[in-house]
Amino acid sequence: MNEAVSELPTRRDPVVRAVTQADIAEAISAGLRDFQAKPVYGLVFGGIYALGGMAIVLSVTALQMSYLAYPLAAGFALIGPFVAVGLYEVSRRIESGEAVSFGGIWRKVRGRAEVGWMAFVTLFIFIVWMYQVRLLMALFFGINTNFATMPEFINVVFSTSQGLVFLMIGNVIGAALSIILFSLTVVSFPLLLDRDVDFVTAMITSVRAVMTSPLPLITWALAIVALLIVSALPFFLGLIITLPVLGHTTWHLYRRLVEQEGK
Repeated sequence: MNEAVSELPTRRDPVVRAVTQADIAEAISAGLRDFQAKPVYGLVFGGIYALGGMAIVLSVTALQMSYLAYPLAAGFALIGPFVAVGLYEVSRRIESGEAVSFGGIWRKVRGRAEVGWMAFVTLFIFIVWMYQVRLLMALFFGINTNFATMPEFINVVFSTSQGLVFLMIGNVIGAALSIILFSLTVVSFPLLLDRDVDFVTAMITSVRAVMTSPLPLITWALAIVALLIVSALPFFLGLIITLPVLGHTTWHLYRRLVEQEGK
């Protein structure tokens, strides 16, 4: 019995490698090349992301809750890693020489059940972000406070002491959540598409990658947040270009962070 158990194959955890700022620069260059090689896919996924952001802001405006537009737009960046899953698959297919098609991308993503669990993790952190915004608003402005317009909200936030403290604490919490989500997802989604691993292993590998190269990756995380926020300012239109470039870059950074099987 013991001999039979010892003969069972053991799954080797993904091997994480350290990266430098130069590796990130090379990944960005490779991401740009992938976008240029297959621009239609990048523009479609970027367009879907931008339309999602527009729909959210228009919805809260129609519900006379436009003061939630800023935290929603900031939190919307948190779900970017999930939206970019299709772009990781595009880069994987370009790298392997496989044909690229929307049908093939959909079948690949749908066939990876663990991707759905990672999507749940991403959405959960987005929900946590929105709940903490409402909690902070209740603490600083009153539990029943509703601002009639966005200009009124902005005026209160920037012209009162409690508004400035609210903004500072909210941004600190948002930055912390962004770093946490980045640490959990920087290689998780690409790894789940590339190998047959569970989402817990993928998250652990992602955190190990950040711990192995903390300075380059945290710097890259902050750059991503800044790029997404700036891209969202012109009514999310900048995301049409930014998302695909970041998505393709993430795949190539994953290739540098995680050693390929058989090597």
